Amino acid sequence: MEITALLSIAVVLLCFAGLMFTRVAPDVLLMGGVAILLVSGILQPVDAFSGFANEGTITVALLFVVARGLTKTGAASWLAGSLLGKPSTLPRAQLRLMAPVAALSSVVNNTPVVAMMIPAVMEWAKRTRFPVSHLLMPLSYAAIMGGACTLIGTSTNLIVDGMLKTYYREQPVPSEHGLAIFELAWVGVPCVLVTFVYVLLFSRLLLVNRGASQEPQFGDTRQYTVEMLVEPDSPLVGKTVESADLRNLPGVYLIEIQRSGHLITAVGPLQQLQANDRLVFAGNVESVVDLQKMRGLRPADDQIFKLDSERSQRHLVEVVISNNFPQLGKTIKQGRFRSTYGAAIIAVAREGQRLKGRIGDVVLKPGDTLLIEAGRSFERQQRYVRDFLMVRKIDDYTPVSHEHMGTALFIFAAMIITAATGLLSMLEAAMLAAGGMILTRCLRTDEARRSVDWQVIIVIAAAIALGAGLQTTGAALTIAQGFIGLVGDSPYSLIAGLFILTAGFSAMISNVAAAVLIFPIAAALSRQLGLDLTPFAVTLMIAASASFATPIGYQTNLMVYGPGKYRFMDFVKMGGPLTVLVGITTVIIVPIVWPF
Repeated sequence: MEITALLSIAVVLLCFAGLMFTRVAPDVLLMGGVAILLVSGILQPVDAFSGFANEGTITVALLFVVARGLTKTGAASWLAGSLLGKPSTLPRAQLRLMAPVAALSSVVNNTPVVAMMIPAVMEWAKRTRFPVSHLLMPLSYAAIMGGACTLIGTSTNLIVDGMLKTYYREQPVPSEHGLAIFELAWVGVPCVLVTFVYVLLFSRLLLVNRGASQEPQFGDTRQYTVEMLVEPDSPLVGKTVESADLRNLPGVYLIEIQRSGHLITAVGPLQQLQANDRLVFAGNVESVVDLQKMRGLRPADDQIFKLDSERSQRHLVEVVISNNFPQLGKTIKQGRFRSTYGAAIIAVAREGQRLKGRIGDVVLKPGDTLLIEAGRSFERQQRYVRDFLMVRKIDDYTPVSHEHMGTALFIFAAMIITAATGLLSMLEAAMLAAGGMILTRCLRTDEARRSVDWQVIIVIAAAIALGAGLQTTGAALTIAQGFIGLVGDSPYSLIAGLFILTAGFSAMISNVAAAVLIFPIAAALSRQLGLDLTPFAVTLMIAASASFATPIGYQTNLMVYGPGKYRFMDFVKMGGPLTVLVGITTVIIVPIVWPF
């Protein structure tokens, strides 16, 4: 083995060790590995940075924009509520999540499915109080295995099937020998079921709950009082408090309902909501922020809708009133807050007290904390004004534009349909969808820029470059040939060895690259032993998709890596045994369905 090949392997192993045993950011580690290969001359600049021009990398970046559009318009929350429901236990929640995701991923590329579901699942986890770390990795695994059930579920299957057809056309006796679109389901569906059972039984033991606690945004216990109005055309009209999901909201509870001059103080779960009901809630700042995102509810203060700027261009700010505040001793209704500051008061907190009555009737006092909706310049303009003791922006919040929800859902559905039918490539469909989100005002241009998780993009691009280093130096081919030589010439041992090798390479380089690299070796072995290539090709497809054990093994793993607050070893602990189980299932079923 040449020195360049040895150096490539050493760099990849060092990157893996860094991911496993240090807390250095994965993008820093992997780009460091790429830098070593670049400086040493193993990679040329065009190869080192080719990952950023890779179709898959660009597609993922565009899908972040599409996913943000779904979140901004409330479409993600609606999908989560309608698709995922309200399970009572974590295993039921995981099953409600994985089953539709696996089914959808079997006919649609799994990347957009995961991109769409991540914000929905995070919102859903907050509402159901299930730890998001116990949901996002199962989401990725279900999408991966669901995509392995059909030829169109993942591009790897299509590529390997194309290579299989080419192989048989080039034989002395040419033949059309490929797989039907749903033929992989014979092994794919059992692997999906194995994945489901494994996750349901062992996720509690193997996954660490790092994102479970929903702490108040600023680490305090302030209790805000907020008044929300049920809009006349709200989908909540006619529903009970419980069926409208207003009964057991995390961090907030419904105090009373003001209806046509009457006050309902003991709000029971079966109390029906009516149009123009004023709902008075009490809760922490994060929970109050979540109320602003609920479809069919809007802040009861009409001053919000009299502000000059569009709601999509505002954010929430927390301020504490000082002794110099000019509206002390006045009610919120009597004060001229909107005209004075260009902002509207949404909620009030006072020394942990629960304020009674309507928000507009609250008499403001020094030390009161106000949650206000304001333009983007408010924080900068008022930070050092003596009227307020504190001015602090609520991070990552902009008002939800429910009026654009239908448009966002239409754009997303069009993207899925055009990509699934082959009318457009996934890249083309995602590019048009991202542009459509901006043009239809589901999303502003600056929001689209901020929506891209650049750490994920850098990690994907760097992983592609490291894989290219293994390929160009011949290291990957040498390792593959040596490993296959060790397992002997038994068809069953070859199937097992092929699975282990492909899954191993898929954990380090892209699954497509792993499949393309190992297919010629499998073809040579089948020709030498006089065996049908089909079972080897099917094993290759499943093994290339079985990228559970590392976050860099599959792009959907990378997409959930940050939001789930996972570490590298979380994937090793959870995904390693699953890879073994899927491998055993594959080795048992493949020779039965596709005999040698």
